[in-house]
Amino acid sequence: MPGTTLADVARAAEVSTATVSHALNGTGRLSDSTRRRVREVATSLGYGSQRATRTGKTLGVAVTTYAGSAWNFLDVPYFARLLTAATATAHAHGYALTILPATCGAETPWHTLTVDGMLLLDSPTDDPVLRALRARGIPLVFDGRPVDPKPGDIWVDNDHTATTREVLGHLAASGAQGIALHAGYGDEHYTRTVTRAYHQWCHEHARTPLVLTFDPYDTSGHGFDAVFTARACDAVYTVYDPGGRQVLASAARHGLRIPDDLLLVCASEDQTYAENDPPVSTVSLHPATIAETAVTALVSRLSPTFPPPRPGPLTIPALLHPRRSSLRSPSGETRPGG
Repeated sequence: MPGTTLADVARAAEVSTATVSHALNGTGRLSDSTRRRVREVATSLGYGSQRATRTGKTLGVAVTTYAGSAWNFLDVPYFARLLTAATATAHAHGYALTILPATCGAETPWHTLTVDGMLLLDSPTDDPVLRALRARGIPLVFDGRPVDPKPGDIWVDNDHTATTREVLGHLAASGAQGIALHAGYGDEHYTRTVTRAYHQWCHEHARTPLVLTFDPYDTSGHGFDAVFTARACDAVYTVYDPGGRQVLASAARHGLRIPDDLLLVCASEDQTYAENDPPVSTVSLHPATIAETAVTALVSRLSPTFPPPRPGPLTIPALLHPRRSSLRSPSGETRPGG
């Protein structure tokens, strides 16, 4: 609503103007539910958006999987590469790019965020950031399929089902009898799709599924101790970047040789895996290509000089890099390579 005032928000939320001011500025002694409700009302009315002063064209990027948690996603090679490419692509189209911190969650005043469009990464179920941005009508493009796509939504992603089946088939061809999946940490499309594909593949091949929950703070890989002690698996597919290092640490403690005793594939953009002894097989999700495609699609939504992008998925193929950590013949002989 053009010209929406503080009093308009107060009337709609059935609170005082002082309460609205405290809720929007993060001050005062308000309950979380009141603060959240006032901010949602303000967002739905468009309060603040018409008051922003623009100095140029700006796009925003937010990683909302764990929105509100203080974690540095730039430490993860996937996000570092994606955001570098997103910045370069935005600049090439004449846009600035604002990268929002992970702590931007439900309590962030999204109604005052000054952007022309937003790129959301790994939006989870009931994402408050997505809800607020939709209420403002800000054009969006997603990295990863949104949980509840709306008509006109555009998302860029890999075919995680096909990639998971390729990795599992590769490990089985190398002689793996019990393949564990190291995942289950987030509630975004990536994790859910990989886990579902894993269970389906196990069902089709009469394998007993074994899903281990990734813990980002378990740098020593103690989450694998019980499984490795019991020799409950002879292969691991870990779908988060630090997972490969956790597997290597735990395997070393338990005297498991890779690839002789344990096969390993890790979804990661970290080149140090290729320098490991033995070199670790990785899956690249091509984040730079995803970023270029997503930002270009977002710019196309904003610019009348570009043809409008087709709604729905834009699929970027992932790539399995087989190295010595997953190359073992079914008879147990290690294959050359790596």
